[in-house]
Amino acid sequence: MSFAEIEEVKPQLVPAPMAIRLLSRCIDTCVIGIGGALAVLIFINVVLHALSRDLAWLTELGEFLMVWVTFLGGAAAAQRGAHMSINEFLDKLSPPKRRWADAAVQAFCALIMVVILYYGLRIVDESWGTVLTTLEWPMAWQYMPLPVGSACILVFLLWDLVLILRGVPREQRYPAD
Repeated sequence: MSFAEIEEVKPQLVPAPMAIRLLSRCIDTCVIGIGGALAVLIFINVVLHALSRDLAWLTELGEFLMVWVTFLGGAAAAQRGAHMSINEFLDKLSPPKRRWADAAVQAFCALIMVVILYYGLRIVDESWGTVLTTLEWPMAWQYMPLPVGSACILVFLLWDLVLILRGVPREQRYPAD
């Protein structure tokens, strides 16, 4: 098999609209930045504990960032189709039935994200009057990743649902690296 033939076999990614690509890049950048900041904060905290010192705000900031990176990481995984799935049953379906089953799964997940987004916004709205213990920031910022991450996941799920309904196979929606 020649190199040209290998290129023809490789599935081509279906390009997402510019807004979705920008959202994806923003999420990836935030996850990388927050992850780097967490690594530095944890290292500093370990060194301080080794020296029998403690900065309470450092621990609270680490917890704060961990919540953000968790929900943004979930959105990054949704954008890549990287969430865990059990496909033994779905893999046995014929391609048309598989397409409708995939659409049903994505629609159900989107519905769950709408519910989480709704209640997440309510939690954030009701927590502006409470502050974090040491940082003294509004508690709403601690809860904000819930609706932000859910909204981002919802965008990616809906885009995937559109592609599924257009008949784009998974290999083109999420090509293997």
